[in-house]
Amino acid sequence: MKTDEVVFSKPTVKDGAGMWNLVNESTLDQNSAYKYIMMGEFFAETCVVAKENDHVVGFVTAFIPPERQDVVFVWQIGVHSSQRGKGLASKMLEELVNRPGCADVKFVEATITPSNEASQALFRRLSQKFDTQCEVKECFSEDLFPEDGHEEELTFRIGPIR
Repeated sequence: MKTDEVVFSKPTVKDGAGMWNLVNESTLDQNSAYKYIMMGEFFAETCVVAKENDHVVGFVTAFIPPERQDVVFVWQIGVHSSQRGKGLASKMLEELVNRPGCADVKFVEATITPSNEASQALFRRLSQKFDTQCEVKECFSEDLFPEDGHEEELTFRIGPIR
C-alpha cells in the first residue's frame, strides 16, 4: 500500500464501522461502534478518515469544545498497521487543522498516557511543524478510571498554531 494512494475526507456514518474495526485491530482504547458512527454524523468537520481503495486505513476523531472555540481536541487517532511509519497520522492532523471548521482554532489538544511515546512524538512534531509551543500538564489521574491499570492522561497543548 502506498501513502500517495490514500485519500483524506470527512467521515460519514458509513465510515463508522471501518474506524471501529481499525480500533479493534489495534491497542487503542475501544469505544462502541456508535461513537464512530456518531462522529461521522455530528462531528465530521473536525474528523478525518484516510481511505485506500475505499477501506479506512486511518482516522482522527476530534471536536471543538463548546466552552473553548479556539481549541480542537483530538480524541483518537488510528492508523492501520500497513500505513505505520509513513507519516499518515501527521498528514491527517494537518488536514484537520486546515479545515474551514477549524479556521478559528489556535490550539490542538489531546490527552496521552505517559507510556504512549509514539503519540507524544506525534504531537511534539506537530508543534515543530507549526513552530510553536508544546505544553504538557496533568489532566486525568489514574484513580479516576474504574478499571485497574489505566495510566494517568496528560494534556498535550500545541499552539498557538495561527
